[in-house]
Amino acid sequence: MARFTPQEDKPRLLVLASTYPRWSGDHEPGFVHELARRLNDHFEVHVLAPHAPGARRREILDGVSVERFRYAPTQLQTLIGDGGILSNLGSDRWKWLLLPPFFLGQLFATFRARLRLRPHIVHAHWILPQGLTIAFVNQFFRTPFVLTAHGADLFALRGSLFRLIKRWVCTQAATITVVSEAMASAISELNIPDGKALVRPMGADLEVRFTPDPTVERIPKQLLFVGRLVEKKGVRYLLQALPLITEQHPDVTLTIVGFGPEEQPLREMAARLGISGRVSFLGAVPQESLPKLYRQCGLFVAPFAPAQSGDQEGLGLVLVEALGCGCPVLAGDVAAVRDVLPDSRQRVRPANPPALASAVSEILSLSSAELIERYEPLFQQSLHRFSWSNVSDGYAKLLNEAVATSAREKQKSREQ
Repeated sequence: MARFTPQEDKPRLLVLASTYPRWSGDHEPGFVHELARRLNDHFEVHVLAPHAPGARRREILDGVSVERFRYAPTQLQTLIGDGGILSNLGSDRWKWLLLPPFFLGQLFATFRARLRLRPHIVHAHWILPQGLTIAFVNQFFRTPFVLTAHGADLFALRGSLFRLIKRWVCTQAATITVVSEAMASAISELNIPDGKALVRPMGADLEVRFTPDPTVERIPKQLLFVGRLVEKKGVRYLLQALPLITEQHPDVTLTIVGFGPEEQPLREMAARLGISGRVSFLGAVPQESLPKLYRQCGLFVAPFAPAQSGDQEGLGLVLVEALGCGCPVLAGDVAAVRDVLPDSRQRVRPANPPALASAVSEILSLSSAELIERYEPLFQQSLHRFSWSNVSDGYAKLLNEAVATSAREKQKSREQ
């Protein structure tokens, strides 16, 4: 069994995360792990994440040392997976009872990791609860930490109390990163000092996995959605738009890839609308199976819309993955999407089925030459901005700068 123990050849980086792959090939979003394993070239990376049924307590995953803390009996550790914390709390009210032991378990495990590893730097993903956890720990052990907000932690959990908590956590961080320009605007409302919050997106594997393959034949009238089946993804609006789309494109079909608390309500909606025969629910699909789906569909549709809680998409990496595979895309026009889709022709008014149907129908009517003219610039932009090689280098530089700044401050303090 892998042990969570330090070495001396590289600076030690402790990564705190909630959403993290439970095992190799897991269908849970893996962007934190993808970044962590690429940072292995620069740091000795250790990850602390919550345990889940079927996961190992400790393991080496793609060269990354991973420890998973327990917060309840094994079968009850369901606060994180299949939709994320906020969605799980909304769909299963009893899971609110898991919040106190989750936070205490993470706090205790972070204390232990801090004492055992003596990390040079901590990277906390999400303001709450990981950022709050390391901010508490730092009241006893001063370790610089970089805080990355991904969307739900910033857009949801509104109110004066949460605002005060989030602001306090942000003031404790050495640097804050957000994954889109829209989030930079949102975090500025916390009165963070100028220059402390930087836009640094997560990435996608645009060099190896999500690439075009001209040997795969596209199905022109096949629509595709990939993502968690939660409110902010807006899949209900796509189902409501589908009968309108079929009026112009009678042979259109929709493939839905994903899992989450809205799956059964969405299946029931498809039945009520009489479109069950056109809609395929594939459930969770491993990452290695996604490129084929992106390459063969005629249009990838991400009908994002703000949730009632205020939560909304923080970036939309599925759009980047689809673009990397040469797939046309269309998304609900929430603010963060504009980082990926600056051209308004690829965005549509959110939560509006008639507008969505019109936009989908218009794109499905384009010729191959028109699609290339419209989307080729986006393919090139995504490769430059969102490829993991560029993203991980940027984060490595940022983390190293925080380590160096901390070392200078400690040296200055000793000299005084």
